[in-house]
Amino acid sequence: MSHPESGKSHHEDFSTRHAPMPIEIPVDDEEAGRAQRGGMSQTDVDLKTQLVRFVVTGAGSGALDFGLTYLLQAAVGLDPWLAKTIGFIVGTTTAYLINRRWTFRAEPSAARFIAVMCLYLVTFAVNVGLYALFVHLWPDGFIYALLAYGIAQGTATVINFVVQRAVIFKIG
Repeated sequence: MSHPESGKSHHEDFSTRHAPMPIEIPVDDEEAGRAQRGGMSQTDVDLKTQLVRFVVTGAGSGALDFGLTYLLQAAVGLDPWLAKTIGFIVGTTTAYLINRRWTFRAEPSAARFIAVMCLYLVTFAVNVGLYALFVHLWPDGFIYALLAYGIAQGTATVINFVVQRAVIFKIG
């Protein structure tokens, strides 16, 4: 389309100051209608739906976290605490971005971001600390690393869900 004043090519997405929001896949027709109207609210998602979405998101992000952690530890030779730190940062960042948009359907906010960073510092210490402890106590091997990861991640996941649902995604 041509811009009426200049005769140059013009596209609506580039005429505003803000980049277009990414396309989201709605779970049902009701969400699709709200998404088209731009309405997003945590109160529109019940506990069961949030829990299922949180688990699905966590499973994918957890696979990313563990895969990267084990690769960095076994193939690259990083210390377990450093490998887990990198895996945690990548996996947790991925999980937050997906959970904010899909699980809790919340708009970005500075207060929420600060609260999430504080929560992630706590869960980081719990997650990496437990993982490093069990990897140190148990023999080397994939099964032991996976078990250590499961205990550490499971503990951090419970903390994350409770605090995100009860506090963080209630922040405006």
